[in-house]
Formats: sequence, C-alpha cells, structure tokens
Amino acid sequence: MAVEPEGTPCWADAMFSDVEGAKNFYGDVLGWTFGEASSEFGNYTQAYSEGKAVAAVVPPMPGQEGQSAWCLYLASPDAAATARKIRDNGGEVLMEPIQVGDFGSMTLGRDPSGVVFGVWQAGTHEGFEKKAEPGAYCWAEVFTREPEKSDAFFPAVFPYTVQKLEDDSVDFKLFNIGGEPVLGRMRMTEEFPPEVPPYMNVYFTVEDCDAAVAKATERGGVLRFGPMDTPFGRFAALSDPQGASFSVIDITKTEGAMPKTSDVA
Repeated sequence: MAVEPEGTPCWADAMFSDVEGAKNFYGDVLGWTFGEASSEFGNYTQAYSEGKAVAAVVPPMPGQEGQSAWCLYLASPDAAATARKIRDNGGEVLMEPIQVGDFGSMTLGRDPSGVVFGVWQAGTHEGFEKKAEPGAYCWAEVFTREPEKSDAFFPAVFPYTVQKLEDDSVDFKLFNIGGEPVLGRMRMTEEFPPEVPPYMNVYFTVEDCDAAVAKATERGGVLRFGPMDTPFGRFAALSDPQGASFSVIDITKTEGAMPKTSDVA
C-alpha cells in the first residue's frame, strides 16, 4: 500500500505486560496470527490477518508498566516537524522522534485534553496492509472530556477540515482529509467512569459483531457498550482482559439513515 496522506491513521499497537495472553485473546477474537518477536526492537511482535500486517503487540519497556492501551498512529511526512507542531499547539511530546531501523520514524504525543497518540513517518513499513476487512483496523475516534481542546489541536497539527454531526443528543465531529472522514471526535459523557482517561478508541472489523463479543467476554473481556446497530455498522465497545479499550464493528450490517453533517469554519 502507498504511504498514507498526512494525518491518516496508519498503524496501531499496544503494550501488554502479558503479551502471550494478549496474543491468545486477539487471536481468538479477531483471528490474528503473530510473527516472531523482534528482540532488536523490544520484542515488538506484528499481528497478521490473512498474512497481512494489521497491528502489533509489545511488552512494556522498564518503567512503563501500567494500564494497557491501544495507540493509534497518524501518518506524517516528517515526524520531527509534527513533534514541533504538537508542542506549538499546546500538546506534549511524550517520546522524542526516533528512527526505527529502516522501518520509519515515530514520535508519541498527547493532546491538551490528555489523548495519547502516535505519529509515524513511513520507511519500509508503510502501515496497515489492509483496512475495513475482517481482522483489520476500520475506524478510530478521539474520546475526550474537553472536546474544545481536541477540536483546536488536531486540525492545527494535521491538515484536517472539520464537520460536526447535526444531532443534539451527541457531541461528535469528523476530521476529514480531502473531503473524506479519517477520524472522529466524541465527547466523553458522565457515562464514562472518572477513572477512565481520554483515549483513542480503535475499531477493528469483524464478520459478526455478536460472535466477536461472545468470544471476547468468554475470554475475560468486558462489554462496555452495545452491540448496537448504526448506519455505519453493528458495533460494540469492549475492554480486553488487560484493560485495553477497543471496539469491534460489522460494517456489512447497517441500519438507519446516515446522519447529516455540516462544515465547521
């Protein structure tokens, strides 16, 4: 696949203290297989769906043990320049730009509302080898309690145009590239326990949402929301046994009319 336009979600990985447990869980729920751990890069282990790279799991580095979480990477032609933009717009650089062999360069940032995300400047590793197919990444949303901060930050760092959902019951915006939505932004309501930090909610595609939920909960995952039918597909929000939040969606099973959106100046 070609290198993605700047700001496009291009990769996802997660740190797990129990990597084998994570491999077993996601192997069962999403049908992933796993490559060899790369000792040169901290035992980074790629996940595959039908032989195509779709994500990765890695043990935490010393001193970084804590809550497991999925990290979404946004494409950049220049990770160092993006790191400067992160700082210039009130964000925090958690990891300075580093070269990862010939695979590419990365940095980690946090937006002013607390949402952690990655930045990936592709080398030989261009990112997801498939999307929006069973077992692969499909969509992601910035979940934040301070949406005005995220709304100002992300379009300043990445070349997004913004649309809002014309629905008074939900505070939701779309970040678009070239007129196509690539990322959502959702306000976290009181339904989220206060101990849940702002985060990137990553959606993985499944053939059957209810079957995926059943597998996940049987294997120690926790159903947080759904399954629910929407115009985008039938989806559910889950936490894996190590606490990492993610969603599953069957994009073939849609219901209802697409919501109306309007441009935000």
